[in-house]
Amino acid sequence: MIRIFNDFYTNKPKIVMNNGISLKELAAELNLAPSTVSRALNDSYEISEATKKKVISMAEKLNYQPNPFARSLRENKSKTIAVIIPERINYFFSQVIDGIEEITSEHGYHLLVYSTHEDVEKEKKILSLLQNGRADAIVMSVSSQTSDVSHLKRLHDRGLPILFFDRICSEIPTTKFITNDYESAFEGTKHLIQQGCKKIAFLMLSKELSITKERHRGYVDALKMAGMEPEPAFSLHCCHSDEDNTQLIRELLLSSNRPDGILSSVEKLALATYQAVKKTNLSIPDDLKIISFSNMSIAGLLNPSLTTITQPAETIGEECAKLLIKKLTKPRQPDLLNQVITIPSKITIRESTLVR
Repeated sequence: MIRIFNDFYTNKPKIVMNNGISLKELAAELNLAPSTVSRALNDSYEISEATKKKVISMAEKLNYQPNPFARSLRENKSKTIAVIIPERINYFFSQVIDGIEEITSEHGYHLLVYSTHEDVEKEKKILSLLQNGRADAIVMSVSSQTSDVSHLKRLHDRGLPILFFDRICSEIPTTKFITNDYESAFEGTKHLIQQGCKKIAFLMLSKELSITKERHRGYVDALKMAGMEPEPAFSLHCCHSDEDNTQLIRELLLSSNRPDGILSSVEKLALATYQAVKKTNLSIPDDLKIISFSNMSIAGLLNPSLTTITQPAETIGEECAKLLIKKLTKPRQPDLLNQVITIPSKITIRESTLVR
């Protein structure tokens, strides 16, 4: 597309190709100061709505495209938000990222996604990298190895906006987004009891994680309310090796005191359970019923289909992004509030827990 307008310096007609015009040229066409045009494009409260509309309309007409690099240097901003997750293969985290990007992209922000691979040392290195201005803010879910949070405190003390989701750090005074882990685990365990389970095991990756503690507490309280005493051997602490987890769960299922129900705190342990059952003479759900916290889209395609507690991942991501965008783009914003925001999960009953 070709456009013609008066050149800023010569006042002669100038042809503009589809790669757009500069801010100065746009300002000249509008007969406004470049600073006024810049503030209007940035939705400044100092500029009237009528002027903003006029500027935006002309910018679209002349295909004005801001220079993100020059702007970043000028404003001392990277226009980037870092997202730190424990692992990439978990559907929950990928959905959270989708939710964040849905909002941030509308405001010209880009994401830098880092995976700690459940390694606290990698987590520390990533945070150290981000102290040099590479990102304007951080959205984070801590690794399963994170117990000492001094590296998180140092980052927060430097003033870089940081908020947590799912696996939160309660010691840092900022906003955290979670789901109702206690209530969901309680209801999941209660469902297994209602389906006739007498011996229910709880599978977990890390005892240190905030979500694990809450889910385990819900599991224990549901058992006690039903008059069932929790057995220490049924709170199974697994690892990050799928092969080792499959063997560990298989040994539990082949023991003389085997469970007839399982609440898995993460989806990878539910999949390991399916693999373990294949290596026994047991069957799901006749001999073993299983429910898992999981956001994987194939839960309904497993054989038998898996009963899940699904977290509102995209909504959590969107809410994280909305809060940070407000903090980063609106003038005179206060520090992020020290609060915990809970968005409920949903239980979907499928074949793996049903009586046949």
